[in-house]
Amino acid sequence: MSGNGTTAGDDPLQTAVWRLRSRACWADAAALLPPDTPATALQRAVLLVERCLYTERGWPEAEDALRQAEALAHSDEERGAAACERGQLAYAATLHGVRDRADEARAALGRAAALIPPGGAGRALLDFRRGLLAENLTRSPQAARAAYRRAHAGAAAGADALLLSSTWRHLAGLALRDGELTEARHGFAESLRIREELGYLVGTAPALVSLADTEDEPEASRLREEARRLFRLLGGVPTWLSRHLLPPAAGAATA
Repeated sequence: MSGNGTTAGDDPLQTAVWRLRSRACWADAAALLPPDTPATALQRAVLLVERCLYTERGWPEAEDALRQAEALAHSDEERGAAACERGQLAYAATLHGVRDRADEARAALGRAAALIPPGGAGRALLDFRRGLLAENLTRSPQAARAAYRRAHAGAAAGADALLLSSTWRHLAGLALRDGELTEARHGFAESLRIREELGYLVGTAPALVSLADTEDEPEASRLREEARRLFRLLGGVPTWLSRHLLPPAAGAATA
C-alpha cells in the first residue's frame, strides 16, 4: 500500500494505473501492465495483493502474480520487494481468516529485511508492514508503534505520500487506544487530508470513519455519512468497513 499518486511528471500508463487503483479497480489496473519485466510484474502483484486486503477475494490471482514477480526478481532489491509482498499477502489471508499464514508472513518479511538495507528503497513500506503484524497478529502495540514511527520517518524522507497517510492513520489508532484523543484526531485528520489530496478514494472512507471516532456530534455523524456514500459508490469496498458503518462505527478500521 505504497505510492505517491499522480504528478505532472507521471507517464500516461502510470496515471491510468493509479486512477484505476484508487477507485478499487485493481484487476483492470493490473491488466494494463505487461508482466514480463521485474518492475511491472512486481507492480501487478502489488495491485492484486492490495485487492485481497480490501475485498477479501482474488487470492489465486494474487498468488499467481506474486510467483511471477518472484521468478523474475534478480537483484536483492527486487527479491526483497517480492518478499515484502509475499508477507503482505500472507498477513491479509491471516487477518481475514482465510487461512492462518502468520508464520509465513513473519518469515517473508524477515527475508525482505535481510535484502532491503536500512534507508533503502522499500524499507519504509517494510517497516510499516512489520508494524501491521505486530499490531494485529502479535498484539504488541509497543513494537507496532516503533515500526510505524520508522516507517513514518522513511515515508516522509522518501516523499511517499500514500504510505505517509497510512503511518499517520495507524499511529493515530494506537494513540486512540491509549486515550490520547488530541493526538489521535490530528493523525487521522492528516491521513484523511493526504488521501483526499491524492484522490485515493478507496482509502478515504476508512479515514473518514477513523476521524469520526475522535469527533463529537454532529461532526462525527457527518463524517460517517460521507464514508457511507463513498462505500456505496465503490460497491461495498473495503468489505471490512461495513461493520463499522452498519450500525454506525465503533472503533478504528482495519487497514
